[in-house]
Amino acid sequence: MEQRQPLTDLTEDQEMLVTEVRRFCEEIVAPRVREMDEKGQFDPIVVEHLFEMGLMGIDIPDQYGGSGMTFTDAILVIMELARVDPSVSVICDVQNTLVNNAICRWGDEEQKKTWLPQLAQKIVGAYALSEASSGSDAFSLKARAEKTDGGWKITGNKLWITNGKEASVFLVFANVDPSKGYKGITCFIVHKDDAGFSIGKKEDKLGIRASSTVELILDGVVVPDERVLGEVGKGYKVAIETLNEGRIGIGAQMVGLAQGALEHAIAWARERVQFGKPIAQFQAIQTALAQMDAEIEAARLAVLNAARIKESGRPFVREAAIAKWIGAEAAERAASVAIDIFAGYGFTRDYPVEKLYRDAKIGKIYEGTHAMQLLTIAKGLLA
Repeated sequence: MEQRQPLTDLTEDQEMLVTEVRRFCEEIVAPRVREMDEKGQFDPIVVEHLFEMGLMGIDIPDQYGGSGMTFTDAILVIMELARVDPSVSVICDVQNTLVNNAICRWGDEEQKKTWLPQLAQKIVGAYALSEASSGSDAFSLKARAEKTDGGWKITGNKLWITNGKEASVFLVFANVDPSKGYKGITCFIVHKDDAGFSIGKKEDKLGIRASSTVELILDGVVVPDERVLGEVGKGYKVAIETLNEGRIGIGAQMVGLAQGALEHAIAWARERVQFGKPIAQFQAIQTALAQMDAEIEAARLAVLNAARIKESGRPFVREAAIAKWIGAEAAERAASVAIDIFAGYGFTRDYPVEKLYRDAKIGKIYEGTHAMQLLTIAKGLLA
């Protein structure tokens, strides 16, 4: 597939990183995309390569076994992975922008030494906030944590947990004192081998099917005090501030997906002949491709701008919401127009744009729905 995403605004190191990830995608990921989608699971070799290349610990500092790169580097990797398979970008995105990020920011030194080297080199992490009745209203969660001698006993169920099947460590949010409302919410580090912890139903999804989405069952899971991430009762801050960064990652996923759809559409338009010439020579096709390109570039710049502002230490909540919103819009439209250009062929599973169309829908749902992003943007405007 022809690569059209410009690299002129990147540093030399970033260009090398993108080139390396692109090669991995074309050689290792692309031949496995369809089978992983049909089976609803990752080929283990793909995940192994993500760790070997340092892509599961991109901005974890060197001292903790990570790659020691930047948040923007993580965003560039997520974009490039999504261009070939959004499912692969998801496992990398959640690992970097949610799990690693939360431990880097909120963990004490012992927690960082214990968990970050493992997350960078060998284990997958998952972020467990959502519940059946707790989606956009995240702080209405019902999971409870009861104090015990030297630790906490966690009881409840979590739903829609990305990476759940592959993960060994989970950041679980539970309320230690419901009378305090959201100020009782606390984040706990839970391991898959902890007694009382189990994986429930694995969802059979429309898109990003290789990426697992599962229920977690917490039946009196006991964790020691040293597994509290951040302060007791301050889990709401961990959740809010981590998800703000995660939304930039979702925007990156969607931009990568849209770029992939555009490149497939261009290649098809050059190849497909109707009325004696390639359909790329028809003005209607040209304008459709041009609009896709313009929207994708705008979304890409919004995502990179949000990452830049985040790295500068300035407030970025509005920019993160814009990045996710415009990225999801661009992805859904690009995938749809790509199918239009492929016509009947695009409606079949023999061609890649059908999968991208299915994958695109989640961009308007997870880590904050499309409507919630607009409310966040409006709040910033009217503050």
